[in-house]
Parts: sequence; structure tokens; C-alpha cells
Amino acid sequence: MASAMTPQPARASKNAARLDALLAEIRACRICRDTPSGPALPHEPRPVLRASATARLLIAGQAPGVRVHQSGAPFTDPSGDRLRQWMDVDVDTFYDASRISIVPMGFCFPGWDAKKGDLPPRSECRAHWHDRLFAALPAIETILVVGAYARDYHFTRLGLDWSRKETLTTTVRRWREFQHSTPRIIPLPHPSWRNSGWLKANRWFESELLPVLRREVLQAVGKRGGDSCMPN
Repeated sequence: MASAMTPQPARASKNAARLDALLAEIRACRICRDTPSGPALPHEPRPVLRASATARLLIAGQAPGVRVHQSGAPFTDPSGDRLRQWMDVDVDTFYDASRISIVPMGFCFPGWDAKKGDLPPRSECRAHWHDRLFAALPAIETILVVGAYARDYHFTRLGLDWSRKETLTTTVRRWREFQHSTPRIIPLPHPSWRNSGWLKANRWFESELLPVLRREVLQAVGKRGGDSCMPN
């Protein structure tokens, strides 16, 4: 007798189609410009993210900087160079959305503050899109939580034990506690070169955490290939 259940390939195809439709909505989003919850975005929106229903690794970042806003691809800047070095992956692997999803807390470059520092991620992205998007990424096994804004959202979403008063350094030092969560969580400082002083002051990050990070990445995405060019 024929099964009444939807065959798995057909179900996967349907889920991928739903995700593609959701990503198209996000990439066309103008909420922070046209109907913002606070001051309007001071420039045209350009949401930057990559996601697929098959990726087992998620990089949960903060928000694009101005270089990423211009390129339209995530981490096409010195922070991306450092993050790829931490992960020990080449450019082709990093930008292979079938293996790695890259979803920041703010999809668009938020603009600069008075001191020319990047503003925080826009709150509209989290309010309107994030819960729906992560519900559509069922294959994620490991999340690299980059920075405090990503930590606040994902740790809360997954019911992990943490306090908003906790510094990011403290959270990263507790990385072993999150190895048995589902999905697994690896908290990371932001790979900005402005954090070089933090890395020098916290040598344990390189000696203790990076080897574990690289093993997790290798398990999720496979072998490292040859370096290639940045995506257009």
C-alpha cells in the first residue's frame, strides 16, 4: 500500500523552496528605511546573508560593515580574513552556502556613530525575521556565535544558562559548557582587528579554543581546499 507520508526528497525540496522564498523577502526588506522602530537607516538597505537548508554550520554575526555593504557578501573585510584563519577554511568553503550559513543579527550596514564606529545591529531584523529564519534551518548542528549581540539572541533562543551582565570574555571562557547543547555553541569574540589587544591578553583563546573550533568546522564542512577569490 502506498504510504500517505510525503517522501523525504519531496519534503526537503519543499522546505528549500520555502527558505528561498523567505530569503527573497529578507533581501527585499526596507523596514528599517521605510517603517523603522527608531531613526531610519541613513542609506539604502542592502541585506547581506547566506543560508541554506543543508548547511550544518551557522556563523551568527553582528552586522555588515561598510566594506560588506559595498561588496554585498559577508565578511569581505579584514575581520573575515581573521575569522577564516580561526576556522582554518579557504574562501571557497567559507562562501559555500550549502555547507555554511552566515546570518548576522542585523542584515544591513547600520551606519556610523559620531566617532565613525559602526552602530549596533538594527533591532528590526531580530523582531521581524530571525525567529522565522532559524526555524527554517533544520540542519544546523554547530553555531559560531560571534560577538555580544549574537550571543544575546542565540543564548536566549536556545535557553542556555547565561546572564546579560556577563561580559563576552566570561562567556567565551565558558565555551566548554556549551559543547553539549543542541545545536552545539562556540562563543567567539568579534574577529575585528580592533580586538588584537584582547587576543594578546587572552592567550588561552588560541591555545585552547581554536583547536576545538577547527575540529568542529572540519566535521561540519569537510576538508580544506585551495584558496580562491572573494565572491562578487
